Amino acid sequence: MNTKYMDYEQPGVTVDLAVFTVNSSKLKVMLAKRAEEPFHDHWSMPGGFLLRGESLDDAACRVLNEKTGVKNVYMEQLYTFGDPGRDPRARVITVAYFALIPWENLNRPESKKIIDLTWSSVDQLPRLAFDHREILKYAVRRLRAKASYSNIVYGLMPEQFRLSELQTMYEIIIADKLDKRNFRKRMLATGLLQETGEKDLTGAHRPAMLYQFKKMEITFLS
Repeated sequence: MNTKYMDYEQPGVTVDLAVFTVNSSKLKVMLAKRAEEPFHDHWSMPGGFLLRGESLDDAACRVLNEKTGVKNVYMEQLYTFGDPGRDPRARVITVAYFALIPWENLNRPESKKIIDLTWSSVDQLPRLAFDHREILKYAVRRLRAKASYSNIVYGLMPEQFRLSELQTMYEIIIADKLDKRNFRKRMLATGLLQETGEKDLTGAHRPAMLYQFKKMEITFLS
């Protein structure tokens, strides 16, 4: 049986972003309230359709900048979701990405297609559009897994930080406590950190050395 080109389905393609940050000791994800159908007034992940001639990565970077106002942050492709019934309008396949942004780097974006923005704790998600709850659960699992064997948390850290702040960031992401001595020993042994030569003199704690990552790229920890 000969199959003609027109016999094949021609789906739409979107990118959806799981944009993570940490604030108030919680791992949070950016959600946008939809101002259009379908799922009017539901919360959803920031996303959009590909423009003509646009690559997936370029589309993800464009959507990230439109929705957050930031560029040059850590972002990686997560997974492709293509259930035939995931969008009631038509067959739409989405390529999901996740991005990590330090809280202090964020600005409030504006868009005519959304009527509100919120940062929701990943453990207390509201009513979501499409299959975005499934996508976000997958993204959280991926982030927590990578945090256990890589330095991916640099994407959420300020340029300079105390080791105690770095440990707290890991604990928030993996939702578990870490032994202080073992954590410090392991992180210093990786060779990924360097002392800045400055100390944090703020707060009631003792002055503590400030560190920074030597290079801002994903490295797998031993």
